[in-house]
Amino acid sequence: MTNRKKQANLLRLFRKAHRKTGAFLFIFFFIISITSLLLGWKKNSNGTILPKTEIGVSSDLKDWMKIDTLQTIAFNTLKKSIDGNIKLDLNRIDIRPEKGVAKFNFDNDYWEVQLDGTTGKVLAISKRHSDLIENIHDGSILDILFGTDSDILKLIYTTIMGTALLIFTITGFWLWYGPKKMRKENR
Repeated sequence: MTNRKKQANLLRLFRKAHRKTGAFLFIFFFIISITSLLLGWKKNSNGTILPKTEIGVSSDLKDWMKIDTLQTIAFNTLKKSIDGNIKLDLNRIDIRPEKGVAKFNFDNDYWEVQLDGTTGKVLAISKRHSDLIENIHDGSILDILFGTDSDILKLIYTTIMGTALLIFTITGFWLWYGPKKMRKENR
């Protein structure tokens, strides 16, 4: 088989892989692209995607209440403000000393309670839409929906999508470069 025929066969193979993979994974690439855009803009969304961080009284941690006291305030606030029966699954505590704020982020429906670290005053109760968007983007939402504890579905999803993106990059490059190379060799 001549070199030109080998290149043409490789080009056909890449075109076929590119087309079939693209058709199969179109919806996933669409979701990833939209969530990427939203996550890129989260800090510039005027609090729509990611709640604005409020400002507390003091940035000096010596003036702050104990974290367990702040946590109790956050838990009570969420129960009183949202639902008395809400599960209090704390995802993380985000301490922002420079702003005088402690953010308590919950797994349940992506709630956030921001407290003044010094006074314990509730500064904001907000939804963290960015956390939901991130879970959709990286596939964690699958483990949440199916109740898996090991992140196995996220790992499968990211492996498939990462591999697919790699295949698209390689085949897309060859679909662009291959014909140029063949024309150049034909001269």
